Amino acid sequence: MSEFNQKQDRIRALLAERKLDALLLQRVSSFAWATCGAASYVNTAATEGAASLLITPSARYLITNNIEITRLEQEEKLGAQGWDIRTTRWHEAPVSVAELTQGLKLGADGPYPGATDLSGEMAHLRANLLPEEGERFRQLSRWCAEAMSSAARAVHPGQTEYQIAGRLAHEAESRGAQVIVNLIATDARIFSFRHPLPADKKLERYAMLILCGRRWGLVCSVTRLVHFGPLPDEVRRKMEAVAQIDAEFIAATRPGQKLSAIFQRATAAYAQAGFSEEWNLHHQGGPVGYEPREYVATPHSTETVLAGQVYAWNPSITGSKSEDTILVGEKGNEVLTEMPGWPMLSLTTADGQKVARPVILEVE
Repeated sequence: MSEFNQKQDRIRALLAERKLDALLLQRVSSFAWATCGAASYVNTAATEGAASLLITPSARYLITNNIEITRLEQEEKLGAQGWDIRTTRWHEAPVSVAELTQGLKLGADGPYPGATDLSGEMAHLRANLLPEEGERFRQLSRWCAEAMSSAARAVHPGQTEYQIAGRLAHEAESRGAQVIVNLIATDARIFSFRHPLPADKKLERYAMLILCGRRWGLVCSVTRLVHFGPLPDEVRRKMEAVAQIDAEFIAATRPGQKLSAIFQRATAAYAQAGFSEEWNLHHQGGPVGYEPREYVATPHSTETVLAGQVYAWNPSITGSKSEDTILVGEKGNEVLTEMPGWPMLSLTTADGQKVARPVILEVE
């Protein structure tokens, strides 16, 4: 069965489970998921796109305006998927969802008048990836890893964070990965902010680069750090500790394991390293797909890891962080954003697994 048809079956199963008749998908992420990678956005920061999908018992509708339909049909290939296309001119009222769903119980991937909010259910559907999506993730992650490695190695003292962000964006976008998160911190700002929007601060010795790149709707996440001159002992200790915590996360993320148990194992590693409260200062990541995190793992998460899912854990200790995107395989995990030549630390986890994690790139 094709990827598209499997997703239609999953939609039907969700509707049956929730005793609903129709589903409206307006989010950019849901649109990309249901169409196997099509882009509905114009504004890249938009949550909801310029086109939506409506699945009813008797039809599959693509709803948009006359500006978007040509691109969606020709470049995104949606005409071949069998959607019943409903368009209006850009200055006219949009097609009425209420008329198309008259007498039907409607669900939606977010708040919508008269509809049941299925945003949580849709996040779980998007996170449960099919093999075709795993292959697309591999390609996207290669681009993001190449972009990050190239940008990080081009960093030098005197650059502003804006300039570093510009180089990272150039490296990613020129490879085909759209930058949707581009966070840069240098020196003291690394110790002050977990989400450092770039500023005009000039790099002296220490830089952190964070990237979320998007293609085919999928989102890959990766972080790397660079230091010029002797690395302070405190920073080295924190980096080695956070690398060990990340190794525990990755080793524990295996099919059948509950996220709550994985989280508990990682927080134990925080405590063992002497940083027991640091996990409270930032989320630790979770499964990814068509959002940077489809849902964030917590100590109380009830979800179970499935083979084929993709995860991005991002443990941090003030002044250091570790983050890669990994694919959960039947026999082992694959680090999709691995960077040849980047300095690595070989670690042994609590259950005896060998896991390599990146450390800070030290430049003389």
